Amino acid sequence: MKVRFNGKNQAEFYPEVKQKVEEYFKSNNISKNANGEMIFKSVFFLGSLIGLYLLIILGNFSLGVLLILAILIGMVQSFIGFNVAHDAIHGSYSSNSTVNKIMSYWFNIIGANAFVWSVAHNKVHHTYTNIPGHDEDLEVAPGLVRVSPDEPRKPIMRFQQFYAFLLYGLASLSWVFRKDFVKFFQKKIGHTDNTKRPKIEYFNLFFFKAVYYTLFIVIPLLVMDITWWQFLIGFLAMHLAEGFVMGLVFQLAHVVEGMDFPQPDDAGNMGDSWAVHQMRTTANFSRESGIANFLCGGLNFQIEHHLFPNICHVHYTEISKIVKATAEEYGVPYIENKTFFGALKSHYKTLKHFGQPEPAMA
Repeated sequence: MKVRFNGKNQAEFYPEVKQKVEEYFKSNNISKNANGEMIFKSVFFLGSLIGLYLLIILGNFSLGVLLILAILIGMVQSFIGFNVAHDAIHGSYSSNSTVNKIMSYWFNIIGANAFVWSVAHNKVHHTYTNIPGHDEDLEVAPGLVRVSPDEPRKPIMRFQQFYAFLLYGLASLSWVFRKDFVKFFQKKIGHTDNTKRPKIEYFNLFFFKAVYYTLFIVIPLLVMDITWWQFLIGFLAMHLAEGFVMGLVFQLAHVVEGMDFPQPDDAGNMGDSWAVHQMRTTANFSRESGIANFLCGGLNFQIEHHLFPNICHVHYTEISKIVKATAEEYGVPYIENKTFFGALKSHYKTLKHFGQPEPAMA
């Protein structure tokens, strides 16, 4: 069923906030794309990845130090996804499409697939945010973790507020070995057609997976003076760190208190306009934290990112002021948690709520 955002409720909000944001860039003569800060972040995170990799492969360190380096490189890979590849895949890194394409390949190098992400995230998640059955980001661990009211309950889910965080750590392992292959060949992602796959993307999928397996499995086993089980511990630690960081950042944006999980009516119509729908299904956290802003690549400004995915994330701090003020002016929700730990607590409580057994009928 095709979903349509025909709702007229507060429909004037988006044209107004869009005009104000456009005026901000025009009056300050600022590009919407990468600036010096973005270039620095790119060099910092990409340089950290290369440096950590060389230290692990060539450095003569103890097993304890290697384990720490493996955890760090896993975290850095998630930060590259947030800060470099995410903007590039959205086309907001540069006004030059070739630059965006080149920078998006870093997503492939760290084990994921840019094409699959562009469909599942850019097209599906950004359009059908928090709509069960359409937004596959709600399928965290089907049958084990329930994050929307439309999912069936299972007895084990009453404990999901504890074990869900452990499952988040498996996310990058799934991407590297299973999820990308499954989604690439699906005819539909959610209810969105996925049959128009350029031939070059078949090559990219298998070529870059081979590159990743070579860099992070074959070369370490050949070059490093460690046993297979020592390698396996380090490899798993790397992925658990990467998946845990990714899972936390993504879940704190859409699975916290105050979020809507709306369904279309029988004709496929939503009650809100697309922009107002985004405001009801998306939350920010730590807007004023310099550390969060540096590490999260604008994903702590999910409201601004969903409204303006074509704007590089380094500008979100300023335009969030415009978005929040305009939302208040039009009576549109602007949901945010002031701190990371506040958002984490809210996510915990949401998991607990969705995991509780269904109340018995009176």
